[in-house]
Amino acid sequence: MAKTPQSMFVGITGASGAPYAVRLVEQLAGAGVRLTLCISDAGLSVLRHELDLEGATRERLTAAFLARAGAAAEVYAPDDMESPPASGSSFPDAAVICPCSLATAATIAVGAGRNLIHRAADVALKEGRPLVLVPREMPLSQIHLRRLLEVSRAGAVIVPPMPAFYTHPQSVADLVDYVVGKVLAVLGFPQDLFEPYRGKPA
Repeated sequence: MAKTPQSMFVGITGASGAPYAVRLVEQLAGAGVRLTLCISDAGLSVLRHELDLEGATRERLTAAFLARAGAAAEVYAPDDMESPPASGSSFPDAAVICPCSLATAATIAVGAGRNLIHRAADVALKEGRPLVLVPREMPLSQIHLRRLLEVSRAGAVIVPPMPAFYTHPQSVADLVDYVVGKVLAVLGFPQDLFEPYRGKPA
């Protein structure tokens, strides 16, 4: 991941973690990244609940999410398997699924994609593009761990949203920023959401 991505596929699934998603999209948009967005049906429900978004339709909820993030994106429905992200010849530079349900991770691991988010992850792996998964679940069963290991061995980077405390967080927003900062760093972006650990003073 030496080259900073100029375009990014962002998938949002039905795991808890909407604050991570909105902050990540905000930061990627602020970095000038061209965004392609796909939100699963369960992901929309989580966004509505955790971010208190209003909207009676997929289009309005997605627009409310992007407005909250201050971002613009090409938006595709999860059943749009003929969209550009479904093809290796038109795929963005990288992909991130945040939050990533363990059902999504398992589906990616076995190559049995049923929607555009699964397909985009499959394309990223087969084309050798960076793929980052942010799985949000606990505790993890042996099935979860096995599938995450399989996806990692296939080339994905697993970034569980596990905030650190050496940064002395003062708020939930600080905890969210730590996780999003780690995702950005893994993707090759400079980040200033948290101060890296410098070790003990000499």
